[in-house]
Amino acid sequence: MAAMDPEVATLLVEFVEKTALLRRDAQHKGELEKFAARFARMEQKLTALADRLETVDPALATALRNAWARPAMTLAYRNAEHKKKD
Repeated sequence: MAAMDPEVATLLVEFVEKTALLRRDAQHKGELEKFAARFARMEQKLTALADRLETVDPALATALRNAWARPAMTLAYRNAEHKKKD
């Protein structure tokens, strides 16, 4: 497997982050139980993807895991980086 295009990798990380934020919102609204099995399957597939990417792009694998585990933190970090560029 070849390393992923950086733009595609960024989009993938952002997608995972948005999905994790949706999971967090469901948890805060007390609706997580309805979707717990679906989110568990999503996490299982994401873990498999990250494990597979670990050998060719460890940074991307870590970014995906962080986006899932701590989406608010990764979003805040990305926003801070974006503001530095401006």
